[in-house]
Amino acid sequence: MSARFLLAFTILPLAGAAEPRAYECKRSDQAPVIDGDLSDAVWEKAAWTADFIDIRGGDHPVPAHRTRVKMLWTADGLHVAAELVEPHVWGTLTEKNSIIYHDNDFEIFIDPDGDTLNYYEFEINALGTIWELTLDKPYNQGGTAKLGTNLAGLKSAVKVNGSLNDPSDTDQSWTVEVFLPWKDLAPYQGKLTSPPKPGDSWRINFSRVEWRHEIKDGKYARIPAHGTAIPDGEHPEDNWVWSPQGEINLHLPEKWGRLKFTE
Repeated sequence: MSARFLLAFTILPLAGAAEPRAYECKRSDQAPVIDGDLSDAVWEKAAWTADFIDIRGGDHPVPAHRTRVKMLWTADGLHVAAELVEPHVWGTLTEKNSIIYHDNDFEIFIDPDGDTLNYYEFEINALGTIWELTLDKPYNQGGTAKLGTNLAGLKSAVKVNGSLNDPSDTDQSWTVEVFLPWKDLAPYQGKLTSPPKPGDSWRINFSRVEWRHEIKDGKYARIPAHGTAIPDGEHPEDNWVWSPQGEINLHLPEKWGRLKFTE
């Protein structure tokens, strides 16, 4: 088990955690092209979520960079678009199903039937490298991750608005598009109808991991990888999410937001 997961069990939840957020996901007859470019006209009908906040809640510092998501659903699957404002776009991991949160990343967590069991996780970095995994139950309940549970029909893409891995300039953002087919999500839906019906509601959350970095020999370097001291009480990475968890632990599906399917 990674240090990131272990860390989650040593931090007590905050009192008065916010209610999970909700998003109305509109049905679309047309599917966006999965190329990382969010200028596709079909995305105009989808609203942005509220900006991401600290995973612990709104009484913690506002994230340094804006992150937001929009979604659509079609007859074939769920479409997710994300915008991550970032002045320094970098990535190192190129092998599929690497531990992607060792880079800055964007993550999706889905538990369709909301039973907190048998849920799906997707991660992607600015290079477009992905990691998919499944948990039978949360880690703090003794759950075990099944790695590389890749959805056969999944599509994903990244667009960098700036220059990737170039510390000599300032970038604007990187954007992500992901398509998750209903037929591949069906094993996680329990007794729910697949595809969903208007009025159905799923549990979902989104996360952004943002590491501190330094420049070494003209290249970006993740600070913990080089042993740079981190002040006591601080973490080497920020965890920003759509729906707050109340603690540094994303594996609390009962606190994820609500995805409400509409016509």
